[in-house]
Amino acid sequence: MERYLALIVDDEPDILELLEMTLARMDIDCRSAHDLASAYALLKEHDFDLCLTDMRLPDGDGIELVTYMQQAHANVPVAMITAHGNMELAINALKAGAFDFVSKPVDLTILRNLVSTALKLSSKAAAGVSKPKPGKKISPTDELDIEQQLLGQSEAMVKTRATIIKLARSQAPVYISGESGTGKELVARLIHSKGPRSEKPFVPVNCGAIPQDLMESEFFGHKKGSFTGAVADKDGLFQAADGGTLFLDEVAELPLHMQVKLLRVIQEKSVRPIGGQQETSVDVRVLSATHKDLAKLVESGDFRQDLFYRINVIELPVPALRDRLGDIPILASHVLEQLGAGLEHLPILGSNALNALNHYAFPGNVRELENILERAMTLCEGDVIHADDLQLPATSSASTATTKPEPVEIPEHDPDVPLEDYLGNIEKDAIMQALEKTRYNKTAAAKLLGITFRALRYKLKKLGLE
Repeated sequence: MERYLALIVDDEPDILELLEMTLARMDIDCRSAHDLASAYALLKEHDFDLCLTDMRLPDGDGIELVTYMQQAHANVPVAMITAHGNMELAINALKAGAFDFVSKPVDLTILRNLVSTALKLSSKAAAGVSKPKPGKKISPTDELDIEQQLLGQSEAMVKTRATIIKLARSQAPVYISGESGTGKELVARLIHSKGPRSEKPFVPVNCGAIPQDLMESEFFGHKKGSFTGAVADKDGLFQAADGGTLFLDEVAELPLHMQVKLLRVIQEKSVRPIGGQQETSVDVRVLSATHKDLAKLVESGDFRQDLFYRINVIELPVPALRDRLGDIPILASHVLEQLGAGLEHLPILGSNALNALNHYAFPGNVRELENILERAMTLCEGDVIHADDLQLPATSSASTATTKPEPVEIPEHDPDVPLEDYLGNIEKDAIMQALEKTRYNKTAAAKLLGITFRALRYKLKKLGLE
């Protein structure tokens, strides 16, 4: 059976020997080069499945090789070997198109994980060639699947889908930017599901919904007895995502002390649970998102610059719905089909309703479109949804968002009522007032309450209001 073939480029004999021995134990054949010229010559002679290259070479640097590979051998993943602690060069390599990086001294566990993930992208993977087990490649079927999940034929969406396909082949951290309701989590899930980690967990976490005093335990886990209430060992989110993808949604909500700890874990690729004496390696790809402007938060000192550069190796902006209004007919048709599943007659959009949607700014984006159509289906009489059924705000969402809700009358606390129930009722009343004021537009209600949409959804579920 044909075996995988790797190209190793390094001018240090000890490193070459270590890499060759490690890959040999994984049933991978190797060809070695001491400089760029030798590497280019080998690339003309062999079809490689993987390339590992040092950053510093006698006749150039590894980024030159990465750039060349992107042009001449785009299907061969290239991993960079960097000096310990030199994250700037590692990030530059990732931006140039490197699949991933490993720092010196080389941690063999991290190296084996990297190689296993990279080879899942190999053209031989589909043929079932030896170890590691094959993974998924982007195929025409996958492209169609992405198109069916991330709908729209606008130029912006075609470009977004093409970028997702490219990013799925990389391990570089991706920062998904965009307004609330644009579908950032869906984009993250697609990057994961179409990449070599698809068979491993995708773990989404809303950074704004975790209490600060529990944040470190949630992310990194804890050992039994490490604090009051720690009655057993508990894995954190990084351990849960091991081998897969950790999606940090609303990453801007992380407090500064957690930003420091998160940066270290991402850089060192290892975690130490609270109360633990040893660090354990974790193999996790980090995707992050927020609707806030992280660059401005860096300028104001509310977000660490070093963490920003680490998670923002590649930025993928998700377009707002108002920037792709031509996609509204296909989006609306899809939403109505989903909402009308099981109905005998599926309502359709009248021309005046479609015209109204085409002239609306959609501050809540696709999520708001879903809410509007759900309400319209309930209100319409017959099988046609008219403009009046949509109940679109007469003005933009800015005026809605700045309107303050009526103050909630706080009843006197009855000592016989548990404090948690008492506070829950107050919170429930405030949320109901905001929903009524915004005609049950959850996006607008969240803005009115001064919380994120996800936080509102969490509270609705918690209070039994969904």
